[in-house]
Amino acid sequence: MAIKVVPRYGNSLKDKLYLPGIAGGMKTTFKHFFKNLKDVGGVNTLQYPEVQPTDITPRYRGVHRLTKHDDGTEKCVACFMCATACPAECIFIEAEERFDGVDEKRPKEFKIDLLECVFCGYCVEACPCDAIRMDTGIFSFTSSKREDFVLNKKALMANEKSKDFE
Repeated sequence: MAIKVVPRYGNSLKDKLYLPGIAGGMKTTFKHFFKNLKDVGGVNTLQYPEVQPTDITPRYRGVHRLTKHDDGTEKCVACFMCATACPAECIFIEAEERFDGVDEKRPKEFKIDLLECVFCGYCVEACPCDAIRMDTGIFSFTSSKREDFVLNKKALMANEKSKDFE
Protein backbone atom coordinates (compact mmCIF):
# COMPACT_ATOMS: atom_id res chain seq x y z
CA MET A 1 0.00 0.00 0.00
CA ALA A 2 1.49 3.32 -1.08
CA ILE A 3 1.49 6.36 1.12
CA LYS A 4 -0.47 9.26 -0.29
CA VAL A 5 1.16 12.64 0.28
CA VAL A 6 -1.39 15.41 0.69
CA PRO A 7 -0.12 18.87 -0.30
CA ARG A 8 -0.38 21.55 2.35
CA TYR A 9 -2.08 24.77 1.32
CA GLY A 10 -1.80 28.25 2.79
CA ASN A 11 1.95 28.76 2.56
CA SER A 12 1.88 31.55 -0.02
CA LEU A 13 1.94 35.21 1.00
CA LYS A 14 -1.52 35.72 -0.52
CA ASP A 15 -2.97 32.96 1.68
CA LYS A 16 -1.16 34.13 4.81
CA LEU A 17 -2.62 37.63 4.48
CA TYR A 18 -6.17 36.17 4.39
CA LEU A 19 -7.14 38.84 1.84
CA PRO A 20 -8.99 36.51 -0.56
CA GLY A 21 -11.00 35.08 2.35
CA ILE A 22 -11.85 38.52 3.72
CA ALA A 23 -12.81 39.80 0.26
CA GLY A 24 -15.08 36.80 -0.32
CA GLY A 25 -16.80 37.30 3.00
CA MET A 26 -17.30 41.01 2.43
CA LYS A 27 -18.70 40.29 -1.05
CA THR A 28 -21.35 38.01 0.45
CA THR A 29 -22.15 40.48 3.23
CA PHE A 30 -22.56 43.44 0.87
CA LYS A 31 -24.64 41.36 -1.57
CA HIS A 32 -27.16 40.60 1.19
CA PHE A 33 -26.97 44.15 2.54
CA PHE A 34 -27.87 45.80 -0.77
CA LYS A 35 -30.53 43.18 -1.57
CA ASN A 36 -32.24 43.86 1.77
CA LEU A 37 -31.80 47.62 1.38
CA LYS A 38 -33.75 47.53 -1.91
CA ASP A 39 -36.58 45.39 -0.45
CA VAL A 40 -37.01 46.41 3.20
CA GLY A 41 -40.56 45.00 3.31
CA GLY A 42 -39.29 41.55 2.36
CA VAL A 43 -37.06 41.25 5.42
CA ASN A 44 -38.65 38.94 7.96
CA THR A 45 -38.44 40.57 11.38
CA LEU A 46 -39.85 39.09 14.56
CA GLN A 47 -40.56 41.43 17.48
CA TYR A 48 -39.12 39.00 20.01
CA PRO A 49 -39.99 38.40 22.90
CA GLU A 50 -43.44 39.96 22.41
CA VAL A 51 -44.03 37.74 19.36
CA GLN A 52 -42.86 34.18 19.87
CA PRO A 53 -41.61 32.08 16.93
CA THR A 54 -44.16 29.71 15.44
CA ASP A 55 -41.72 27.29 13.82
CA ILE A 56 -40.55 25.61 17.04
CA THR A 57 -40.87 21.84 16.74
CA PRO A 58 -42.19 19.62 19.56
CA ARG A 59 -38.69 18.16 19.97
CA TYR A 60 -37.23 21.57 20.90
CA ARG A 61 -35.85 21.51 24.45
CA GLY A 62 -37.12 24.11 26.89
CA VAL A 63 -36.71 24.68 30.62
CA HIS A 64 -36.64 21.54 32.76
CA ARG A 65 -39.42 20.13 34.91
CA LEU A 66 -39.63 17.32 37.45
CA THR A 67 -42.49 14.89 36.92
CA LYS A 68 -44.76 13.65 39.69
CA HIS A 69 -46.57 10.47 40.69
CA ASP A 70 -50.37 10.52 40.72
CA ASP A 71 -50.30 11.39 44.45
CA GLY A 72 -48.20 14.53 43.77
CA THR A 73 -44.84 13.24 45.05
CA GLU A 74 -41.76 13.50 42.86
CA LYS A 75 -40.74 10.57 40.66
CA CYS A 76 -37.05 11.35 41.18
CA VAL A 77 -35.24 8.69 43.24
CA ALA A 78 -32.02 10.74 43.59
CA CYS A 79 -29.94 8.25 41.60
CA PHE A 80 -27.65 11.06 40.35
CA MET A 81 -27.75 9.72 36.76
CA CYS A 82 -28.81 13.11 35.37
CA ALA A 83 -26.05 14.94 37.24
CA THR A 84 -23.52 12.36 36.08
CA ALA A 85 -24.60 12.64 32.42
CA CYS A 86 -24.63 16.45 32.44
CA PRO A 87 -21.60 17.80 30.51
CA ALA A 88 -22.06 21.28 32.00
CA GLU A 89 -22.24 19.95 35.57
CA CYS A 90 -25.16 22.27 36.32
CA ILE A 91 -27.35 19.79 38.25
CA PHE A 92 -26.93 19.60 42.03
CA ILE A 93 -28.74 16.91 44.04
CA GLU A 94 -28.76 16.18 47.77
CA ALA A 95 -30.53 12.91 48.62
CA GLU A 96 -32.55 11.95 51.69
CA GLU A 97 -34.18 8.72 52.83
CA ARG A 98 -37.79 8.18 51.91
CA PHE A 99 -40.18 6.60 54.41
CA ASP A 100 -43.46 6.47 52.44
CA GLY A 101 -42.73 3.08 50.86
CA VAL A 102 -42.69 4.40 47.29
CA ASP A 103 -38.91 4.43 46.82
CA GLU A 104 -35.77 4.18 48.96
CA LYS A 105 -34.70 7.80 48.60
CA ARG A 106 -35.69 11.11 47.08
CA PRO A 107 -34.00 14.44 46.46
CA LYS A 108 -33.92 16.66 49.52
CA GLU A 109 -32.49 19.35 47.30
CA PHE A 110 -32.52 19.44 43.48
CA LYS A 111 -31.12 22.48 41.67
CA ILE A 112 -30.42 23.26 38.03
CA ASP A 113 -28.39 26.33 37.08
CA LEU A 114 -29.87 27.49 33.77
CA LEU A 115 -26.96 29.85 33.12
CA GLU A 116 -24.58 26.89 33.03
CA CYS A 117 -26.97 24.50 31.27
CA VAL A 118 -26.36 23.92 27.56
CA PHE A 119 -29.83 22.35 27.05
CA CYS A 120 -28.36 19.20 25.53
CA GLY A 121 -31.03 16.88 26.96
CA TYR A 122 -28.55 14.29 28.31
CA CYS A 123 -30.21 14.51 31.73
CA VAL A 124 -33.57 13.50 30.21
CA GLU A 125 -32.00 10.58 28.34
CA ALA A 126 -30.07 9.37 31.40
CA CYS A 127 -33.02 9.38 33.83
CA PRO A 128 -34.23 5.79 34.42
CA CYS A 129 -37.48 6.94 36.08
CA ASP A 130 -38.60 9.53 33.50
CA ALA A 131 -38.44 12.05 36.34
CA ILE A 132 -36.91 14.97 34.45
CA ARG A 133 -38.16 16.40 31.16
CA MET A 134 -37.57 19.45 29.02
CA ASP A 135 -41.04 19.81 27.50
CA THR A 136 -42.31 22.91 29.33
CA GLY A 137 -42.40 25.09 26.23
CA ILE A 138 -40.48 27.81 28.12
CA PHE A 139 -37.73 28.83 25.70
CA SER A 140 -36.83 32.30 26.92
CA PHE A 141 -36.12 32.60 30.60
CA THR A 142 -35.23 36.16 31.65
CA SER A 143 -34.36 37.84 34.90
CA SER A 144 -32.19 40.60 36.29
CA LYS A 145 -30.64 38.50 39.08
CA ARG A 146 -28.39 35.45 38.77
CA GLU A 147 -30.20 33.69 41.64
CA ASP A 148 -33.41 33.52 39.59
CA PHE A 149 -31.69 31.26 37.06
CA VAL A 150 -31.02 28.55 39.65
CA LEU A 151 -34.23 26.51 39.73
CA ASN A 152 -34.84 24.51 42.91
CA LYS A 153 -37.02 21.43 43.39
CA LYS A 154 -40.13 23.48 44.14
CA ALA A 155 -39.77 25.53 40.94
CA LEU A 156 -39.01 22.44 38.85
CA MET A 157 -42.07 20.64 40.22
CA ALA A 158 -44.24 23.72 39.49
CA ASN A 159 -43.26 23.73 35.80
CA GLU A 160 -45.95 22.07 33.71
CA LYS A 161 -45.86 20.31 30.36
CA SER A 162 -46.65 22.62 27.47
CA LYS A 163 -49.86 21.95 25.55
CA ASP A 164 -47.83 22.13 22.31
CA PHE A 165 -45.98 18.93 23.27
CA GLU A 166 -49.04 16.73 23.69
